Amino acid sequence: MARGLVTVFGGSGFIGRYVVQRLARAGWQVRVAVRRPNEALFLKTAGDVGQVTPVAANIRDDRSVAAAVAGADAVINLVGILYASGKQSFDAVQAKGAARIAAAAKAAGATRFVQISAIGADPASDSAYARSKAEGEQAVKLAFANATILRPSIVFGPEDDFFNRFARMAMMSPALPLIGGGHTKFQPVYVADVAAAVERVLEDAGTTGRTYELGGPRSYTFRALMEMMLKEIGRCRLLVPLPFALATLKASFLQLLPIKLLTVDQVRLLKRDNVVAANALGFKDLGIAPTTLEAVLPSYLDQYRPLGYYNKA
Repeated sequence: MARGLVTVFGGSGFIGRYVVQRLARAGWQVRVAVRRPNEALFLKTAGDVGQVTPVAANIRDDRSVAAAVAGADAVINLVGILYASGKQSFDAVQAKGAARIAAAAKAAGATRFVQISAIGADPASDSAYARSKAEGEQAVKLAFANATILRPSIVFGPEDDFFNRFARMAMMSPALPLIGGGHTKFQPVYVADVAAAVERVLEDAGTTGRTYELGGPRSYTFRALMEMMLKEIGRCRLLVPLPFALATLKASFLQLLPIKLLTVDQVRLLKRDNVVAANALGFKDLGIAPTTLEAVLPSYLDQYRPLGYYNKA
């Protein structure tokens, strides 16, 4: 489609900032819909003067969502949460929120809609996160029949909440837990590649109505990812297998803390591999060669080495 105005919900988040930068470079006029526009002002430098505009929008509010999509040619929904908190429940954000945005985009006359979901989205899952992602997909398709769904595996990059979190833990703790023994498989995908996929599906009419699963070139067990992280930051830590039953018990207490280190729902998610399905459409079908984890990880984990960047682990 011809480049025009695109509204990006959640554009100031980890994935969102890369999507905004990518679309601005491609010539799109970008409207960044977020709850706190002042926290998205840094994105204005991603484009020319006036090309990127943060606006206030709460996905639980019909009027603010309608205002954010008014006049948009395309709409992208990146909003998601890792755990529920107060009014920010999985249902409100990832199911009903997605439905509200898609319905508003259709009513506003947008011609393209991209929903960022997740590998593992399943209406029958025992995880509330995975169920709400699936419900969001279904609601989007009902409201916007030709929407494109992107399901990434765990996303990595300089601002990620996976490798950075465990690297910080490794700086303070002599041991790291391997939930379920560390056998769960992941297919880490580089955040810039996810942004490239968003741009590709926006500009390729052949991707409408399809679902793509996005994973990197290789899959790894959770243990292998922890070993890779520790080697990169030059720290030796004990990797302790933690059975799912015990992890669930610990999570039931940890999820009560202001900063939720682990929740019962996250333990449930770890019981299933997070890799691209054998018959799924993916990067190859989009003409994108995904970046390897090994090529990027050293570029941002150096800060966790004993002597920082100058300590070459």
